[in-house]
Amino acid sequence: MNCVDFVELVTAYLEDALDASARRRFEEHVTRCRGCERYLRQIRDTVAALGRIPVDRLSDAARRRLLDAFHTPPR
Repeated sequence: MNCVDFVELVTAYLEDALDASARRRFEEHVTRCRGCERYLRQIRDTVAALGRIPVDRLSDAARRRLLDAFHTPPR
């Protein structure tokens, strides 16, 4: 697995949606690649932080910015 494949599978990994073979390759890659290990940690931290924000306290503008940030492909 390369880093591009890894990034594409992060969400599926965190949602426990990978088959056993893909999960094994994903976990093997993250043990060898510091950049991907850091990326996975950042995504986990982001999910945890966003999960603590009460949805009813988000303004419409903030909600749109968050959704745009997560729907826009990285450059």
